[in-house]
Amino acid sequence: MLENRGVNDAVRPADSTSSVSSSTTDRPEPGPHSRSRLYPRVTSFRSRRGALTPNQQQSWDRTWPLIGREVADEPLDADAWFGRPAPLVVEIGCGTGTATAEMAQAEPHLNLIGIEVYQPGLAQLVQRIERDEIGNIRLLRGDAVDVLENMVAPGSLTGVRVFFPDPWPKARHHKRRLLQPATVALIADRLRPGGVLHVATDHAEYAEHIAAVGAAEPLLVGLNETTAGVSAQHRESAPIGFERPVTKFESKAHRAGSAINEFIWGKIE
Repeated sequence: MLENRGVNDAVRPADSTSSVSSSTTDRPEPGPHSRSRLYPRVTSFRSRRGALTPNQQQSWDRTWPLIGREVADEPLDADAWFGRPAPLVVEIGCGTGTATAEMAQAEPHLNLIGIEVYQPGLAQLVQRIERDEIGNIRLLRGDAVDVLENMVAPGSLTGVRVFFPDPWPKARHHKRRLLQPATVALIADRLRPGGVLHVATDHAEYAEHIAAVGAAEPLLVGLNETTAGVSAQHRESAPIGFERPVTKFESKAHRAGSAINEFIWGKIE
């Protein structure tokens, strides 16, 4: 892992104390039929308020009822929501959705659900979806761990993407990090055999933590060099693409000298 200076707000726009994903600590291993909400637990985001612009509000009013929902405690029928059966990919912490939209357009054969808590960020993505008529994105507003626990079934996801989760750099806040062992175990349980977990971070210490957590998960095997795999052997056969658009926030991290660490794991078949 290369040293970096911790500058990236791809999912932490203008506020390093906030995040758009959610976390769990001290959780039991997920059971095959577990749908219970487990309390207490800490989340890896802090809710932030933000007003929508008039144009964003108008787009939200037109489009959100069709493509967006609040996170709930009931199973999600993704095929019915999208109006077609297709491999399902979840992006935790989609932020303003620049990468989300580009990846959805590059992979029209996939159904993509973006999860985010920050409404102004979602509103920007809703505008992009409406403007570009992107038909394979749906959005959930709320806690991603609730989605994994209660809304998606074991073995139902083709991919999970977690790009630049909040590193919570202070030691006393490490318990808030999304990618804890129990959460990675939950993700692995929800992936289908051969499904892919793709993680990126610009924070060096968090990268070390992520590498250790992923390596310890028995259901996952490394698919790229950072995870002790060989990406050239898996790139063509993987069910989702390994490429990831570089957003303006990541460009900022590059300019600051931050190393971007990519982790790609597959669920054992």
